[in-house]
Amino acid sequence: MGGPAAVSTDNGQGYAHLIDKSRPWWKNTRLIKLNLCILLLLITSTTNGYDGSMMNGLQSLPQWNVAFNYPTGGKLGLLSAIQNIGCLAAYPFSPYMSDGLGRRAAVLFGAVIMCIATVLQTASHSVGMFIGARFLIGFGLTFAAAAAPVLVTEVAYPTHRAPATSLYNTLWFLGSIIAAWTTFGTFHVPTSWSWRIPSAIQALPSVIQVLLVWFIPESPRWLCSKGREEEALRTLAYYHANGNRNDPLVEYEFEEIRAAIQFDKEIAANVGWSSLIKTPGNRRRLRIMIAIAFFSQWSGNNLISYYMNKIFISIGITDPNTQLLINGCLNIYNFIIAIAAGLLCDKIGRRPLFIASTIGMFVFWVLQTVCFALYSETGNIAAAHTFIAMIFLFYAFYDIAFTPLIVSYTVEILPFALRAKGFTVFNFSLTLSLIFNQYINPIALAKLGWKYYLVYVCWLAFEIGFIWRYLIETKNRTLEETAALFDGDDNVEMLTQHAAVNAGVTISDRRSDREKAPSEDIIEEVKI
Repeated sequence: MGGPAAVSTDNGQGYAHLIDKSRPWWKNTRLIKLNLCILLLLITSTTNGYDGSMMNGLQSLPQWNVAFNYPTGGKLGLLSAIQNIGCLAAYPFSPYMSDGLGRRAAVLFGAVIMCIATVLQTASHSVGMFIGARFLIGFGLTFAAAAAPVLVTEVAYPTHRAPATSLYNTLWFLGSIIAAWTTFGTFHVPTSWSWRIPSAIQALPSVIQVLLVWFIPESPRWLCSKGREEEALRTLAYYHANGNRNDPLVEYEFEEIRAAIQFDKEIAANVGWSSLIKTPGNRRRLRIMIAIAFFSQWSGNNLISYYMNKIFISIGITDPNTQLLINGCLNIYNFIIAIAAGLLCDKIGRRPLFIASTIGMFVFWVLQTVCFALYSETGNIAAAHTFIAMIFLFYAFYDIAFTPLIVSYTVEILPFALRAKGFTVFNFSLTLSLIFNQYINPIALAKLGWKYYLVYVCWLAFEIGFIWRYLIETKNRTLEETAALFDGDDNVEMLTQHAAVNAGVTISDRRSDREKAPSEDIIEEVKI
């Protein structure tokens, strides 16, 4: 666990000179089609975001509270947490479907289950039925959410991979926005349809996926792993080079994928769960994955997103219309910031964004705590209003890293053979942290009030130290090079040189380049 701070300054990008820069992607019909397919996968995240915001909004609807007998404490925690308990139940199975039947099949299976579950949720006539339906939503979500971002990162055009995968978690806020404004709009519906309409709309992303998933290409990496190399090459050529199988970029990608998969097979058949802890490189991956999963939910954001109305009541904002309006505006604000950060992740880098995020969250959480304490102890109205402003500023820093990067960073640091299982461990850790928070937060907030915020002050300070010490920079690398980075520079060089030789191009040794020019990478001209 010791050692210097984890910093990588080599930009890598051995494929940069192979990218066709003669025209922008939006003038390339095949790339437009591919990116639309990726968008179809990205909306998986909106279901999850919709759920969190919907449950937050439903708590402000009198009709929902009457229907379920004004849930509080542990009962309210269960209603929120049961979806994540459903997620936990599916984790032992999801990676086997994704690895065995394919990424696309897993997305379809999960979407079908969520469609069925949402019908049950909308038709609920009792707390038990509502809880059961939400459990089933979580169960289906695991299959889709475990496969969709992996397929995005494995099929995307090289220069689009990082921004596209970063947008996956960012679209959580799209679902959150839709739910927030839907519950705001149905507030004045006098019947139970005030909460049934938001429940029904939750199925929309899954319905779209069931209808259109057939148009999404399967992962070339998964196809290669199953010996279907001809199909993999055809997919890469069709989408990345307008059908040209002899394009240098396609040949380079294809050979690097083959080399990486072969490499994984040669080093102790790297496919079992125990492989995640067998090697130093995999232990480093596991440490970071679990940490950012917990950090993403234990930074105070979960307290705000699921129990905002309880916090508002604690600081004197009791009008449901005001609560719903603030929630809706906050989600739009979060969405805009997270998209901007996700699109800039290859320019700024993952490490600077994570460091800035944790420091900013710490500063503004401390200020939230001060404002909460002032209002609680003295009834200071100005402190209550300032508290709302601090929520927005806190989320600005949360959104620049922990919204766009946690999924993309996790899937890119994992080698192909461990990608589905490793991502399952990440999701399992994230869900455990969510369940803990959803049970503990309402109870602790009711018992401790503003003093509960001090717990997160201490935790955020720990996050800063961990990120500074252990997070490795991964920007501007291919998927295979990024994964190999954790196993040492020699593995990165081996994959790059193997792909270059077999693709018929020559790339300079980057270690020699760094000796000649430490501040930048020098790549020789391609020799076809």
